[in-house]
Amino acid sequence: MSEGFDPQEMIDRFAERAASVRRRQIPPVEGEARREFIRQAEQDFRDFAMLADATAELVDGVLVLRIDLRGPG
Repeated sequence: MSEGFDPQEMIDRFAERAASVRRRQIPPVEGEARREFIRQAEQDFRDFAMLADATAELVDGVLVLRIDLRGPG
């Protein structure tokens, strides 16, 4: 599986997914369904954005992602 696999391409796809979630329109739903849609979109964006910020490398056939969660400063 690792042969021909480019970790940076995967990270770039997650960056596009995060951007896509950010552009996503809220469907015409109300009440609890609307809150759930917004909650899920926020969670999707956070997850995709974190993976988009990762550095990746293949080490002995194992994909290693490093994500700095310490924040700025």
